[in-house]
Amino acid sequence: MKNIFLSIVVAIGFFFLSNMFFNTQHSTLIALIVLFVILWTNEALPIGVVSLLPIVLFPAFGILDIKSATTNYSNTTIFLFMGGFMIAIATQKINLHKYISNKLLTIFPNTPRGMIFSLSITAALLSSVLSNSTTALLLLPIAIFLTEDLKFKARLALAIAYGCSIGGIVTPIGTPPNLILLGFMQQHSIEPIAFIQWMFLTGPLALLMLIVIPFILSLGLGDVVLDKEIKAKEVLLPKQKRLLFILLGLVITLLVNSKIEPYYSGLGLDETAILLSFGLLMFVPKIGFIEWEDAKNIPYEIIFLFGAGFTIAAAFSKTGLANEVANYMLSLTDLPVILLILIIASMITFTTEITSNTALISIALPIIYSLGQVANINMTLILMVATICASYAFMLPIATPPNAIAMSSGAVKVKQMASFGFFINILAILMVTVVALVYWQYFL
Repeated sequence: MKNIFLSIVVAIGFFFLSNMFFNTQHSTLIALIVLFVILWTNEALPIGVVSLLPIVLFPAFGILDIKSATTNYSNTTIFLFMGGFMIAIATQKINLHKYISNKLLTIFPNTPRGMIFSLSITAALLSSVLSNSTTALLLLPIAIFLTEDLKFKARLALAIAYGCSIGGIVTPIGTPPNLILLGFMQQHSIEPIAFIQWMFLTGPLALLMLIVIPFILSLGLGDVVLDKEIKAKEVLLPKQKRLLFILLGLVITLLVNSKIEPYYSGLGLDETAILLSFGLLMFVPKIGFIEWEDAKNIPYEIIFLFGAGFTIAAAFSKTGLANEVANYMLSLTDLPVILLILIIASMITFTTEITSNTALISIALPIIYSLGQVANINMTLILMVATICASYAFMLPIATPPNAIAMSSGAVKVKQMASFGFFINILAILMVTVVALVYWQYFL
């Protein structure tokens, strides 16, 4: 109760502070968002419960009507995510992810630097299709097992956490902010980014990060040695082979369906329907691998969190608060494009450190959309920059779930994460800016 009371007090304080710059409705919306973010952060209530509060509080305070609020909880992007979860549950149930992990861990040399690269890349690859949290929880015991050296153990834990964040941007289903962007684009009739196109855009950035970040983490380890050795002795089972073929079929379907303008128009199928169909295929007897009882493993609280994010974004747009905030930022539109992107990337990256990246990107996208309309800049480009930077926060445990999981292991101290993370944040901002201007702007 204490945390709930404090959350309400802080939210009321923000209402009066905001009232100095915004009207009553806008100030009320800001206060409610602050309330949600604090409750998400201090876990005074379950995430799923807090995520359903907009349905009750937005109509009660005249922000949105009940129909407008609830509609966002059935956004098509949510069903894309559900399809991905079903496939992830099947992958975990038959231990295909462990087989892949162990195979990947044998590719690199059995040295401190080799293991850091191995764990980072493994985490990145798995988190591109599984949730970041699942991947971090899977790999962290391996890192703790490998050595008794505290310094090396901390580096391995950070390698997993950072690898999860790096890889989460590679696919639209890799991390929640990606899906929120796709839902936002759909709401505003912006040309969507196809699954394969997304991977084509984000792959080079993730590759750069996977070269630089593990190298930084491996500096200064000296003569540290591994106490254990990972060996991939498992044989691929028939069920695992069948799932691999199904996943290959999914990839081929997505490839064939993707548009390559002006040369190829694709199949014209909805990617949400494709992914949900393959997810439902996991339940078919003698083809799939899971039963309805396994559906309880779908993180419905995260799905509600998506709904809350879409509802917050809709409230920002419908009440005009996004335009108001954008008006305060109008001076930025006179800056060169490179400086504008640098500022957006920096603001999102460092703000994410102290709040949920899902909540932040839900708030930021409407503001950046309004700013982009005034600045007459490539809208998809700046929305993409903001979304990627929401996942590329490496300083504090609260920034991303993988960071929090790494900290919960006891292997990493806040000071260690902050010292590495600040420097890596700066590198990430610069890399995203360069890739956006040199590469993305020609394909978006």
